[in-house]
Amino acid sequence: MSTATPAWDPAQYLRHAGHRTRPFTDLLARVPDLPGDPPRIADLGCGAGNVTALLAGRWPAARVTGYDNSPEMLDRARADHGGGGLDFAHADVRTWAPDGAYGLIVSNATLQWVPGHVERFRDWVDGLAPGGTFAFQVPGNFGAPSHVLMRELAGSPRWRSRLAGVLRHDDAVLRPEAYLEHLAALGCTADAWETTYIHLLTGEDPVLDWVKGTGLRPVLTALADDPEARDAFVDEYRSALRAAYPTGPHGTPFPFRRVFAVAVKER
Repeated sequence: MSTATPAWDPAQYLRHAGHRTRPFTDLLARVPDLPGDPPRIADLGCGAGNVTALLAGRWPAARVTGYDNSPEMLDRARADHGGGGLDFAHADVRTWAPDGAYGLIVSNATLQWVPGHVERFRDWVDGLAPGGTFAFQVPGNFGAPSHVLMRELAGSPRWRSRLAGVLRHDDAVLRPEAYLEHLAALGCTADAWETTYIHLLTGEDPVLDWVKGTGLRPVLTALADDPEARDAFVDEYRSALRAAYPTGPHGTPFPFRRVFAVAVKER
C-alpha cells in the first residue's frame, strides 16, 4: 500500500495546542527583523492557523498567508483567524513555489510529511528577499516509543497487508547538522539545533490522544472504511503505549525531540 494523504481532524489536533505551540514560539524567537514594507510571510502547512496568527501578532503590518492541503484545517483556520492581513489558501507544500519576494517563509511541524523536502529548499530560499529568512521546525521523535511501537504494530502479521507503506520511518527528517549544511550551501547564514521537550500530559491515555491528532492519522485514514479494524488497532496500540509511558503522580511525562533551523539569505 502506498502512503496516502491523511485526513485531518482540527479539533483533535488542537486538544494539545499549548504543548504543540511552544516549539514554534521558540523558533520564532530566533527569527530576525524582516525585509519588506510591509513584509510578505508564508506559513507552509499552517494547519488550523493557530500558529499563523502568532506571525500576524509579531508583524502586524505584514501580509501573512497560511498554506495547507487539508480543507478541514483551512476551514478551521479561516473561521478562527482569517481577516485583516492574515489569509489562508490551499497549496501542496511538495510543489508550492514563492510568487515573488518573501520576508519570511516558515514551516511548523510539516516538512516531516514531505519526502525529500531538502530538495525544495533552493526554490524557497530563491523566493526570499535579500535579508529574508527561511525557518522551520520538525519533530525528531521517530525513534521514540510512540512511533516505534506504531510502526512495529503496523508491520505485524495481523496488520501489514493493510498498513504496509502507510507510516513514515526515522529518516523522515534529518539531523540538525545536515540541515545546517544544506542551508549553508545555499549561501545562507544558518543556525540549527534540537530540543527535547518533556511534556507533562494529563487525562486518560494522553499519549494516544496526542498521536491521534498527528502521527496516527495515516493509520486512522487507511482504516477509516473499517471501523472495527480501526478500533482493534487503536486498542492494541493503546496497551503498548500504557506500558511505554506510565502515568506518574502528576501526569504522564512525554519526551518529544524537535529539530529547528533558521536560515537568513544574504543581502
